[in-house]
Amino acid sequence: MKKILKSNRIAIYSGTFDPITNGHMNIIQRSLDIFDGLILAIAESREKSCMFSLKQRVDMAIDSTKQFKEKVIIKSFDGLLVDFLQKENINIVIRGLRNGVDFEYERNMHYANKSLYNSIETIYLNSKLEDSFVSSSVVRTLIRYNGNIDHLVPDEVIKYLNIINN
Repeated sequence: MKKILKSNRIAIYSGTFDPITNGHMNIIQRSLDIFDGLILAIAESREKSCMFSLKQRVDMAIDSTKQFKEKVIIKSFDGLLVDFLQKENINIVIRGLRNGVDFEYERNMHYANKSLYNSIETIYLNSKLEDSFVSSSVVRTLIRYNGNIDHLVPDEVIKYLNIINN
């Protein structure tokens, strides 16, 4: 497992990443412009019906982020994000925003998390315009109906899907 260089400038970017998309990759890259390291925290999330198992989502994320070397590590968690943050001794959360609906949801999540862990800070990064419609749920729908997803996900996800489908 990769180990982020010692630093006080580490953030967590959490989600289900079911699967990881080009939009996620852009947020990761831009987060590394601000922070020395990033933990990509992949949630088990029993509330959502994930298409891919936790192990598959972790594997796709590891393959997709290998170009970031020791700056990004992948960890999975089950439960509340604030518990994971406290366990990792990190109080900065990165969230990507595509639109106003995302902002409303993320702002409410921030306030709920802040009520449980007062030290938490959330940094919102707007998606690139060309990624503003890209979501894991759009990708999953296209996968279900054999639509082309090449322009929406990293090449490593395509390779991974080809492996598990053959």
